[in-house]
Amino acid sequence: MDAPQLLIRCLALTALLQFGSEFAVAQPLPPPGDPFLAQGDPFLPSSPVQVPPTPTFVHPSNWVWQVRPNGTLYHTYWANPHEPRLATHTLGDEDGTFQDSSIGGRVGIVKFGPKGIDQGFQLDVLGGAKLRQDWTNEMSVYAADFRYDILGTWADGPNRWKFGFYHVSAHVGDEFLAFNPGFQRIDYFRDTLVLGYSHNPFPELRLYGEVGWAFHTNVSEPWEIQLGFDYGPAGPTGPWGAPFAAANVHLREELNFGGTLGMQLGWAWRGEQMGDGVLRTGLFVNEGATPHLSFYRQSETQVGWGLWYDY
Repeated sequence: MDAPQLLIRCLALTALLQFGSEFAVAQPLPPPGDPFLAQGDPFLPSSPVQVPPTPTFVHPSNWVWQVRPNGTLYHTYWANPHEPRLATHTLGDEDGTFQDSSIGGRVGIVKFGPKGIDQGFQLDVLGGAKLRQDWTNEMSVYAADFRYDILGTWADGPNRWKFGFYHVSAHVGDEFLAFNPGFQRIDYFRDTLVLGYSHNPFPELRLYGEVGWAFHTNVSEPWEIQLGFDYGPAGPTGPWGAPFAAANVHLREELNFGGTLGMQLGWAWRGEQMGDGVLRTGLFVNEGATPHLSFYRQSETQVGWGLWYDY
C-alpha cells in the first residue's frame, strides 16, 4: 500500500469515528422510568437499573371508560356512624348495653379515567342498614335505619370531591314497641343533596368537609354540616397493620346545629389490591345526639369497642 492510499484510509477512519461520536452525543438518554432503561442499557455500562415509578397523573387523552371499576375515589368518613359500611360495636351508656351493627356495601358503577390510578370521575352506589339491639332484653331490636347513596366522585391528586344524593329513613324495632306500648313513633326521613371535599396533605391524612341540603323531609330539617379527619395506612399493611385515628363532627339543623362528635382510635389493615377496603378495630367515643334517628333528640355518651370495614 503506497503512502497516498494509507493517508486516504486514515482520514476516512478518523471521519467515521468523529461522526459516530457526534451521533452518540446527539441521542438523548432514556428518561427515568423508561421501560428500556428499566431493563438496563447494554450500551451504557454505568446506567442503573430502575423500576418505573407509579404514575400520579395520566393525561386525559389516555383516559378510558370502565364499567365496574376497582377502588373508590372518595371514601366514607370513618368516624361518621351514618354511612353504609360493615361494622359492629359494643357500647354502654346510662340506658344500658347495646350492640350497634351496620350491614352495607358500595359498588363502583362506571369510571372515566386511567386504570389502576385514583384519578378521574366515578359513579358509586352505596346502601345499607344500621341496627341497634338491646343486650338487656335478649338482643331485641331497638331501632333500624335504612340508607342508600348515589354519588358522583372526582379525584385529582390530593384533592377529591363528591356530589350526589342520599335517602335515609328511620324505624323503631317491633320488640321495642312491644316493651314500650306508649311510645309514639315518628316518621323521620330525608332526601338530601350532598357536596363534599377532601384533601390529603400527605397520603396517610385526609381532611374533609361536607354540606347537605334536604329537599324532601319529615321531622328532619334541610341543612347539615360535617367536618373531620381520617388518619391511617394509605397502602398495603401486611398482617401487622398500622395505627389509625379518626374524628367527625356532624351538625344538623333540627338540633339547632348541634349534633354528634365521634372519635376513634385503634389499628387498621389494608390489602394489596386497589379495590380492597380498610379493616379497622379499636376504641370509640360518640358524644351528643344518638345516631339512631327515630330518637334524634336523645343525647348519648357512647364508649365502646368497634370493628369496621370501610370502602
